[in-house]
Amino acid sequence: MARKLEIVGAVMVVCALGFGFGAASATSGIASPITLTVFEHSTTDKVIDVGTHGDSTGDILTFHNKLFDETDTTKVGTLQGQCVRESPRAGTWECWWTMSLADGQVTVEGPFSDTSDTAFAVTGGTGIYENVRGSMQVEAINGGAEYKQTFSLIP
Repeated sequence: MARKLEIVGAVMVVCALGFGFGAASATSGIASPITLTVFEHSTTDKVIDVGTHGDSTGDILTFHNKLFDETDTTKVGTLQGQCVRESPRAGTWECWWTMSLADGQVTVEGPFSDTSDTAFAVTGGTGIYENVRGSMQVEAINGGAEYKQTFSLIP
């Protein structure tokens, strides 16, 4: 019986160490919270009409646009994703996309409104953004020809 307790204790120590190492490796490449602002130039947006003709629930919006820095002058990456029309009457979509920059990618998901600024959840990342969380605010500019995206990222 004592031998079984020793084995169980040893297994528990190994498991605890393994979980500890796993948690230690789940860090982001950013050391503290950061704010990152980019401008999307909406040049490739395409709505695929699904079901009822015209703007209707289930329509799909796809895009793969260029991203520019916080001054909206230098290309810094790309963005690609899609949205599904939820309610034409309310002007809402459910969207998810990936922002690709030189040092990694950030993914977001959430509702988008045709009529107001919108907040998205940051769902993950790669590169220096691995394991980040946070939120992203989207603001339409020039009637939706551009979108200012402000990321609040937490390691």
